Amino acid sequence: MTPRHSTSSMSTLSPGTTSLPPSEALGFVEFLNASPSPFHAVQSSVERLELAGFKRLSERGDWHIERKGKYYFTRNGSTVVAFVVGGKYQTGNGYSIVGAHTDSPCLKIKPISKREKAGYLEVGVQLPILHIPTLAIHFDGTAANKFTFNQETQLIPILATAAKDALNATRKGYSDQQDKHHSALIEVLAKELHTFRKAKKKKKKGSRLVDKRTTFFLADQIYDFDLCLFDTQQATIGGIHDEFIFSSRLDNLGMSYCSLMAMINTCDKVEDEPNIRMVALFDNEEVGSTSAQGANSSLLPATLERLVFTEIHDAAASSSVSLSCFPTISRTPGSSTHPKVLFEQAIHKSMLVSADMAHAVHPNYLDKYEENHRPAMHEGTVIKINANQKYATTAPTSLILREIATRRQVPVQEFVVRNDGRCGSTIGAMLSAKMSIRTVDIGNPQLSMHSIRETSGVDDVKHGIDLLEAYFELFPVVESQVCVD
Repeated sequence: MTPRHSTSSMSTLSPGTTSLPPSEALGFVEFLNASPSPFHAVQSSVERLELAGFKRLSERGDWHIERKGKYYFTRNGSTVVAFVVGGKYQTGNGYSIVGAHTDSPCLKIKPISKREKAGYLEVGVQLPILHIPTLAIHFDGTAANKFTFNQETQLIPILATAAKDALNATRKGYSDQQDKHHSALIEVLAKELHTFRKAKKKKKKGSRLVDKRTTFFLADQIYDFDLCLFDTQQATIGGIHDEFIFSSRLDNLGMSYCSLMAMINTCDKVEDEPNIRMVALFDNEEVGSTSAQGANSSLLPATLERLVFTEIHDAAASSSVSLSCFPTISRTPGSSTHPKVLFEQAIHKSMLVSADMAHAVHPNYLDKYEENHRPAMHEGTVIKINANQKYATTAPTSLILREIATRRQVPVQEFVVRNDGRCGSTIGAMLSAKMSIRTVDIGNPQLSMHSIRETSGVDDVKHGIDLLEAYFELFPVVESQVCVD
C-alpha cells in the first residue's frame, strides 16, 4: 500500500479525486503520527489545549476556578482531563462529560528484557530500533492454513546481532538497567532523552594537541522506563477517492481526537452555559481500566466532587473576594446545600458520553453482523446498544443524543451485536455503575479493530467532532426536556 497523504506531503491526489480530504481528517492523521503511545497522545492533547488557552492544574495543589475558565490536568503522563466552566454555572449544576481512552494494544518492554540467542540480541516484550521476523513459510507446513505463534517464545523483537553490537560498542557511564537490558538499548534511550555530558578530549592536529569537544551519552541517568513499541509506518489517507484512513491506534485515538477537538472548538462559547463541560481521556482501557490512571479508578468521581467543594468565582472577581459574594454552601450533613447533596444532585443532571470506536460492516464477513444493524463508514457516528449492558446506552440516553444530532443535522447510526456473537466492552458500563450517571456509548465505525493496520473513513472524523460539539452546546437544553425518575 503506497501512502498518498501524510503530514509531510499533501501534493498528490488520488485518481478521481478533485479536492483534498477534509481538514478534520488531516488534523487527525497528524495527531495519530505524533501519538505512538498514551504518553505521546497526552502530550499531543496538552499542546492543543494550551494553544486554546487552557490552564494547567495539579491534583496536588489548590484549584482556583473561574466561570468561563478553561483547565486541564494530567495523571501519570498518560491520562488527561480537561474542562470548561460555564458562564452561568452554579454549584449543583450538571456535568456534560465525554470519556475516551489514550491506549491501544501494543507490545511493551519487560522489566528484564536482556536476552541473546544464536548470535542475536533479543528484547523481551510484554503482551508494544526493533523487528519481529516471522518464520519463513517454507519451514512451517501449517502456516498456509492458519498463522499461529507462541506469545512467549516467538514474539521477541530483534535488536541487533551480537557481533555487530560488539564492533559498535561505545558505552559511556553505567546504569543498573544494563544488568536488565542490553547496553545498546539503554544507549539509544539515553540519546533520545538527551541524557548527555560534553567533555574536552585532547586530539593531535599536525604537531600540536588541541581540545575537541566530545558528547558522551550517559546511561547512568536512566533509572527505569515504560517503553511501548509501535509500527514505524505512519498513518495515511488512501483509497481511490482518498476516503480511508489507514493506521494503527484508530481505536481509540479516533474518538480521543474527536472529543478533544469538540471541547476546544466550543470552549469560548460558554457565556450562557449552566454546566461544566469535561473531556476525560483515560489510560489502560485495553487491559481493564483498573489502575490509578484508568477509568475504573476514583479519578473521575473524585474530580467532579472536588469541583463541587471548590468555590467557583466570576472571571472578573479578585482571588481575595469575600465568599459571602457567592451562594452559601452549608456544611451541615443532610442539608440541601451541603456539598455531598449538591454533588448527588449534579450527577442526576449530568450525562457521560463514552466515546470508543465502533465496528463498521465488513463486506467479506456480512454473516458476523446483525442484519438490521450494519454501520457503514461515512454515514455517521454509531450509537452502541447491548441488552447485557456491555454498553451503557439506555432508551433515555439514546433519545437525548439522537435529538441533539437531529437538531444539528448530524448523522448517527445504531449498532447491536448478533445474539450469537461476542460483544466488546467500554469504559461506559463501569463508570455508569460506579457513579450512577446516565451514559450513552458511541463511536465512529472502523474495520480491523486492534490490528496493526486499521481502517476508518475520513468523513467520520468530522461527524464525530460535530456530534460532540452539538452535545456540549445542546445537552442542558435537551436534558431538561427528558425526565425519567
